[in-house]
Amino acid sequence: MTSHFLTRRKLLKSASVLGCSAAASPFLTTLTLAAMPGDARLVVIILRGAMDGLDVVQPRGDANFARLRTGLESNAQDLDGFYWLHEGLADLMPLWRAGQLAFVHAASTPYRDKRSHFDGQDMLEAGTATDVAPAAVRDGWLNRLLQAMPGSAGETAFAIGRENLKILSGRAPVSNWAPNTRMALSESARRLLQEAYHDDPLFADSALEAMELADVMAREPAASDGNTAKMQDMMRAGGGLSERALAAFAADRLNRDTRIAAFSINGWDTHRNQEQGLKRALGRLSQAIATLKEGLGSNWGKTTVIAMTEFGRTVRENGTAGTDHGTGGAMILAGGAINGGKVHGRWPGLSEADLYDRRDLMPTSDVRSWAAWAMRDLFSLERHVLENTVFPGLDMGGDPGIIL
Repeated sequence: MTSHFLTRRKLLKSASVLGCSAAASPFLTTLTLAAMPGDARLVVIILRGAMDGLDVVQPRGDANFARLRTGLESNAQDLDGFYWLHEGLADLMPLWRAGQLAFVHAASTPYRDKRSHFDGQDMLEAGTATDVAPAAVRDGWLNRLLQAMPGSAGETAFAIGRENLKILSGRAPVSNWAPNTRMALSESARRLLQEAYHDDPLFADSALEAMELADVMAREPAASDGNTAKMQDMMRAGGGLSERALAAFAADRLNRDTRIAAFSINGWDTHRNQEQGLKRALGRLSQAIATLKEGLGSNWGKTTVIAMTEFGRTVRENGTAGTDHGTGGAMILAGGAINGGKVHGRWPGLSEADLYDRRDLMPTSDVRSWAAWAMRDLFSLERHVLENTVFPGLDMGGDPGIIL
């Protein structure tokens, strides 16, 4: 099994010789891709900062909601009479009506009480069952999925950002890509690399991968479907990295051999001025999903998008027009492969007795179980593999029927 995986450490070492700009790219998110057999596509989006699910999918049918959220008003749209959708995702309403958008409410990882972004995100990406991510768990659940899939292989490796997503870290080879990286190599530079590192196994491998990556990047503008050129235009227009550029690149790869893509979107930590901050973040997520749909074309019908966050936020507003770290939250599902037009999950209620620790939305399901059922249906994985290998210690419960 071969892979064009270029680690950040190797890239930094190669950069000292190549003089490329990759090592200095100050991006804050990561896109990782992997190839595997079959025709289903999965995109996982990590929403870093703890998205307020109560504001995104508002339970206006619960009489306590209006009492608890008096200052966080938005021009929400009615979904089903009980739940209303925040105006920041209004552009996705056609997907809802087409059955290609859904939500899961009152979901959480097993993480509880400490409410640390770093620990919560580690738990989310590690996919472990305890409420503290063991230090020994250094791989992520998507990588363990790849390890369990016969015939999976690393796609030409591309990573966006200065950090790797833990969710796809592990023994299985995956791919990374950094935008705005200039990897053009002259023939003399190639000969210098080969001569300098010929007898050094570590540096020889690093140099070889750098040259292969340079060849791949040189070919990208000639992509026949035009998605790569469109992505480059998006980056130039935005002055750098954007969610639309990430999604365009992911769609381009998913139209080829790639079957799994993961990237993150920041900006969900709304301690103050939540009305403005959440609307901006939702707009970026909306653009990413819309760009995926446009770029994937007919493959959108084979695609599942799962957007998840480390935990929810408090049911009560704080004194700065925001909300603080909570527990139960929401997930966003999109794609032509999902059973959409629904808000999944059991609603726990918002009365004082129903809240977790008398302050948070009570979780009624595990985010891992929703991801596990999606992967079972998309990739035909056995339940025992999902519960013991991909998500150790998970009880998936009954089939929620989120995939068509």
